[in-house]
Amino acid sequence: MGDKKKKPKRPLTHEELKGFDIQINAFGQVKTSYDVEKLNKFLDVHTEDKKLMDRKSEEE
Repeated sequence: MGDKKKKPKRPLTHEELKGFDIQINAFGQVKTSYDVEKLNKFLDVHTEDKKLMDRKSEEE
């Protein structure tokens, strides 16, 4: 009877973010496997800025 430890399942990620990992260390510092600039560029392309959306609706 093998005492197999189950590997934790990794969440599904976007193809462009394969290999992305994020951890918070004991000091509260965020450690990632991706450069912050690369992550910000991805978010700029794939998310909408809610603040900018509010400004657009006020202008109308």
